[in-house]
Amino acid sequence: MMDRALAERLLDGDRRALAKAITLVESTRADHGEQAAMLLEQIMPHTGNSIRLGVSGAPGVGKSTFIESLGNALTDWGHQVAVLAVDPTSAVSGGSILGDKTRMETLSVNPKAFVRPSPAGRTLGGVTRRTRESLLLCEAAGYDVIIVETVGVGQSETAVSDMTDMFLLLLSPGGGDDLQGIKRGIMELADLVLVNKADGDQARLASQTVADYRGALHFMQARTPSWTPQVESCSALNNKGMDEVWTIVKAFRGALTESGELAVLRAQQARAWMWAETAELLIVGLKNHSAVKSLVPTLESAVLKGELPATVAAQRLIEHYKGSE
Repeated sequence: MMDRALAERLLDGDRRALAKAITLVESTRADHGEQAAMLLEQIMPHTGNSIRLGVSGAPGVGKSTFIESLGNALTDWGHQVAVLAVDPTSAVSGGSILGDKTRMETLSVNPKAFVRPSPAGRTLGGVTRRTRESLLLCEAAGYDVIIVETVGVGQSETAVSDMTDMFLLLLSPGGGDDLQGIKRGIMELADLVLVNKADGDQARLASQTVADYRGALHFMQARTPSWTPQVESCSALNNKGMDEVWTIVKAFRGALTESGELAVLRAQQARAWMWAETAELLIVGLKNHSAVKSLVPTLESAVLKGELPATVAAQRLIEHYKGSE
């Protein structure tokens, strides 16, 4: 049974309870899964009141520095900030650096902030499988701004837009040729494009990059009718531009709330989440089914040897699963 005291402490804003709750929902143990489900049901009435901000960008663009700069500014302005930072997982060892607390030295010790690094594991989308649940837990704990930092830029990492309100793409100063390096799918998801490192010798180049991307966005369809994506510059290292960024975030939130699109967006996200979780649970159930397990070695061997197409092998697994119910 779930420890009801955990839910109570979480709703009281206890940071240790929040950390424990996230660990619980991330666990793959069956008994923990049942406890996590009960906990999530209990805290649901206390969720949905935050601004959910997704931040993506190529490695080295300064995502962690930007999030720390913005996060510290937000806490100075009276906000409670939670950062769900996803670290890459090695495809070879399965290990993860989990270094975001090291990269966000001041924010991680800020009493008004909560920084939680998690390994991406084998989940596509630049987020962990349980990022959505962690987001809800942070909201229930009283954090009114939730920032989800993704692993990097790639077509498989657009999943962050399925769980946040606003998608922010961070770029480094670069010439027009740099436009070719950003996939169109990522650009079309961006509600705000920020050119970071607009300081020192790169200030002029950053201005040119802003102009280049403003021109490029004219040829792309906006994600929502009530908001036109914007392109601005900032210097996270020098804490420059954070107030302008937050003004834009609030304007975005206000536009979508007034038009009713925010409520529709979140409802659609919840539905997509339900089906994604259903698919995941079905795969787990299939793999753990005794009748299927006995057939797997034979089919895998035939596929590895090139004797059987993978599609046929998959069909036989499903047929065997259905026939043994």
